[in-house]
Amino acid sequence: MILKIYRLYQIDAFAEKIFGGNPAGVVPNADGLTENQMQKIAREMNNSETAFVFKSDSSDYDIEVRFFTPTTEINLCGHATISTHFVRALEGDAKIGITLQKTKAGILPVEVVKDGENFSVVMSQGKIKIDDPYSPELVKKIADALKISPDDFNENCPIAGADNKIAFVGIKSNELLHNLQPDLAALEKISSEINRNGFYVFTLNPGEKFFVHGRMFAPAWGIAEDPVTGIAGGGIGSYFVNFGICRELEKNNRLEFEIIQGEKINRAGEMKVIAEIAGGRAENVKIVGRAVVAFKSEFIL
Repeated sequence: MILKIYRLYQIDAFAEKIFGGNPAGVVPNADGLTENQMQKIAREMNNSETAFVFKSDSSDYDIEVRFFTPTTEINLCGHATISTHFVRALEGDAKIGITLQKTKAGILPVEVVKDGENFSVVMSQGKIKIDDPYSPELVKKIADALKISPDDFNENCPIAGADNKIAFVGIKSNELLHNLQPDLAALEKISSEINRNGFYVFTLNPGEKFFVHGRMFAPAWGIAEDPVTGIAGGGIGSYFVNFGICRELEKNNRLEFEIIQGEKINRAGEMKVIAEIAGGRAENVKIVGRAVVAFKSEFIL
């Protein structure tokens, strides 16, 4: 039997110091691994996601990346994408500029930018479709699952989902946000009803460095609380444009703002969100983040 040495990183994404942001596993030389092996590795790492990088066999894209939670494969992961391209930059495999990444969500451009002695990664998420606002009955169910009153919701922020499988829930205060203790089983049941697997609960903070403070609960993905969620960042950019929530931040058909997430669980991380606007809709949303190596190892299979 021919054995292969695989490299394995743990990366803290959306952070500049270890033990912050959102940890992701990255296997940058995953060619040869089976789906079953990738799932076992992701379970062993026990991060919210682990990314596996494969060489391209097509001129249409540069690399293929697959993402696994401890329990299942998912189409796309923001913080694991940031982590993947940070690792490739460190190893010298990523060019400074655009890399085309094939995922189960499609082929998406990812840009690596030299940022002093470090790297920033810009992840494009394309056009994200936002659902119509949920019914009052469903909104009441979400309030009950979050153990809050419907009066605690921000009346300027319709509760609605997106086709990236996340529902967006605006509430009135950071104090309320950081004191949430949701009924995860109830949220998981609602997920099955609405076909949206994560609940991104957020506040608006005009005039502050971080316009959005957020928490992400995703029990349907096997994640009680995700520290910092890249795909939620892109999704909320589309959500804001779709509902005209923060027109004052839009300039030259472009919306930019910053997010902080993970404060409650002592994994605070931050990202910038950029939404490019045409015809009153977000035509493309991007997130920008940095990362740091927590540890590097090897395993043999």
